[in-house]
Amino acid sequence: MIREFERKTLPGLPVLLLLIALAAADIYWFIKSIQAEAVASIIASIVLFVAIIIALPGLFIVNPNEAKVLQLFGRYTGTVRQPGLRYANPFYSKTKVSVRVRNFETGKLKVNDKDSNPIEIAAVVVWRVVDTAEALFEVDDYAQYVQVQSEAALRGLATNYPYDAHEEGQLSLSANAAEISEKLTAEIQERLSKAGVEVIESRISHLAYAPEIASAMLQRQQASAVIAARQKIVEGAVSMVEMALEDLARRSIVELDDERKAQMVSNLLVVLCADRNPQPVVNAGTLY
Repeated sequence: MIREFERKTLPGLPVLLLLIALAAADIYWFIKSIQAEAVASIIASIVLFVAIIIALPGLFIVNPNEAKVLQLFGRYTGTVRQPGLRYANPFYSKTKVSVRVRNFETGKLKVNDKDSNPIEIAAVVVWRVVDTAEALFEVDDYAQYVQVQSEAALRGLATNYPYDAHEEGQLSLSANAAEISEKLTAEIQERLSKAGVEVIESRISHLAYAPEIASAMLQRQQASAVIAARQKIVEGAVSMVEMALEDLARRSIVELDDERKAQMVSNLLVVLCADRNPQPVVNAGTLY
């Protein structure tokens, strides 16, 4: 694998001033040579002018958060990251590579989760180039490579986890966003290890059931929520009934046999667990 290494270059401003001074001196020399009709001096001044023209392409600018990859006749010769006007061998080809932080959003992928339910999922991936040599020479188009591999990693992740957790402690796409994001980042980074790219962050930006099952899944979620709420209500009602019976017995307000206790428990549970306000029935007769 081709790894990035730094290429030392000259400061560009002194070289630019030197070339300007040489060009001015050469033009003056050329004019004087013509006036003196010195053929050798004319040829020498022309050769010097051509050399200055050839040297000019060695000047190049490196912007902040940018790198220039240098090649000599197809051979990698190093990377320049120092910003400013620089000078290197004029025969080097100079390819600009941005090392700024970038981000993109994957398309909405339609996949099956771990429970084989069709879902729609998309993610935002934040990345940057950290090895310019790998990014240019190990893959064909590193930006497209990042996008394709990110979508592949997202698709693979979605098939390994359910949309909703049905067991305690089970990771799910909807309830464990932080953990899923960490696993997605690690999965994408592993796929991009050969492209000289660092994945800074990735997060799920869209998650929903596919339209054909969305209505049914919504009803299931609503039913699960109702069941969970009923369980809490029943637990609280049982605790309140138990407390009421214990309080009555402790204060000796009334003595109840097992049948009357069962009837009282039934009445209290109906009152506490009912969906709507119960209609009381007043007993005007004797206790028995």
